[in-house]
Amino acid sequence: QVQLVDAGGGLVQTGGSLRLSCAASGLTFNNYAMGWFRQAIGKEREFVAAIGWYARSAIYVDSVKGRFTISRDNAKNTVYLQMDSLKPEDTAVYYCAASEGASPDTEGYEYSYWGQGTQVTVSS
Repeated sequence: QVQLVDAGGGLVQTGGSLRLSCAASGLTFNNYAMGWFRQAIGKEREFVAAIGWYARSAIYVDSVKGRFTISRDNAKNTVYLQMDSLKPEDTAVYYCAASEGASPDTEGYEYSYWGQGTQVTVSS
């Protein structure tokens, strides 16, 4: 049974930082590209960042470039999202997801497995 467990969300002030983590089990982690998506209240789910098999490629939505960094530790079956210089518009539930294949994907339908989500709230 595949399980992705998101953690690390919380309440932070504008300009602050958070580090999200996603621990995967029940799959061969090295065979999956991993992504982070977010969904704010009243808005559609949005791609945030994704990373390929061996972290040789990473992609980001324009709004987080230079502020967020995605990384993975294949030995720990875990993917991370370091979020710096947070803004109120980053407030959302953040979900990690796994896509079988080498390359990172921006489309949600490419991802087979999803975490339960972790709330990030940035106060102004």
